[in-house]
Amino acid sequence: MLRVAVVGSGPSGIFTAQALVQQQSVPGVTVDVLDRLPCPYGLVRYGVAPDHEKIKSLQNNLRAALEHPAISFLGNVRVGDEAGGLAPRRLLDLYHAVVYCVGAATDRRLAVPGEDLPGSFSATEFVSWYSAHPDAEPGGFVLGARSAVVIGVGNVAVDVARVLARGADELRATDVPDAALAALADSRVADIHMVGRRGPGQAKFTTKELRELGALPGAEVLVGAEEAALDPAWSDPSGLPAVGRRNVEVLRGWAGQPARGLARRIRMRFFLRPVALLGEDAVRAVRFERTAPDEHGGVVGTGRFEDIEAQLVLRSVGYRGVPIPGLPFDPERGTVPHTGGRVLRDGVPSSGEYVAGWIKRGPTGVIGTNRSCAKETVTSLLSDAETLMARRPVGDPYAALRAAGQDPVRWPGWLGIEAAEAALGARLGRGPVKIPDWEGLLAAARDDQA
Repeated sequence: MLRVAVVGSGPSGIFTAQALVQQQSVPGVTVDVLDRLPCPYGLVRYGVAPDHEKIKSLQNNLRAALEHPAISFLGNVRVGDEAGGLAPRRLLDLYHAVVYCVGAATDRRLAVPGEDLPGSFSATEFVSWYSAHPDAEPGGFVLGARSAVVIGVGNVAVDVARVLARGADELRATDVPDAALAALADSRVADIHMVGRRGPGQAKFTTKELRELGALPGAEVLVGAEEAALDPAWSDPSGLPAVGRRNVEVLRGWAGQPARGLARRIRMRFFLRPVALLGEDAVRAVRFERTAPDEHGGVVGTGRFEDIEAQLVLRSVGYRGVPIPGLPFDPERGTVPHTGGRVLRDGVPSSGEYVAGWIKRGPTGVIGTNRSCAKETVTSLLSDAETLMARRPVGDPYAALRAAGQDPVRWPGWLGIEAAEAALGARLGRGPVKIPDWEGLLAAARDDQA
């Protein structure tokens, strides 16, 4: 029997576990899916916008995988040499193999003056807040702000702009935590500037996400045709990839339309590169340098600057992996060195250690991309199975975790959290509402595991 631990219960981790138990070449594979959080599903629970119900419904598929009899969920488990975590070498004693699927947990920084002023946040911090991540800081994001700047033109930037522009009544039917819903209801944000350093043809959002901005009741999208036309593809997008071409067509449909005086305005801005956040005690504006297209598909600075008023700045310029203490890490790429999913220590494959997902390839692709990524890693692992099974794991993993001071949340505990969130929503006259704090989550889990 091959005993495997998968660290991370987001899509890449669950797809890895599923591929392991569904394969036919090595019989009797069992998988423990470990996660630092007491809740499974990773970014599907804590990264997908609350009003994207179709994508969030992927949880049903991930749930079916975790209910497989050969797969066990163990949440609230810390892995790493520091902060009371279980060291990777010790974890490998308990299993024939360990697959790390820990994603990319932090944001890339702008590296400009004023970035850490109050009122400046990463988009991930904002998403975590309205998604009820237990590590999120409570509130302070929208109250009092009149103008918000979202730096970035990818899908995450579109998500945060859309949530800012939605009325609280529209979000009441979602699982947004009650405190965030109340803060959004009190929001005074009227202008949302979504800013990219390149042109419309290079924007990274998908057309479906982009079109959603134009369908928001009480909000309008404004695009300056003169600014957008700096992109050579603006007048003739036929040479762009299909997504870029459709994006330009949508933006051209909005360009030049007069403002209708709606409650909120989403202003799409292009060819502006942030150079500083301005303010003393808090952000009051973002200073941008005007850019222009170069001959290589990039941009160059023009030496002309523009300040955009903002009391709230959300930075959405990409994700980055963080090291797990005790595991090799490439600081330039933000990934774990590997070959075919096999972890490399000093350039040599480390027996029994593997990676999949963003920590393997970087923050690229969509949720479905993780399936093929997981398959490659599982193929490598299974080809090593004979060698791996020559070593006998020591002890019962659950008992070993308890002995190491961990308090794992098993599947019944997660079901207890689900039940508690349904009950919370019922008391508030809503559907299920997420519990936003560690104390509440662990209390709900223990009640069911007791």
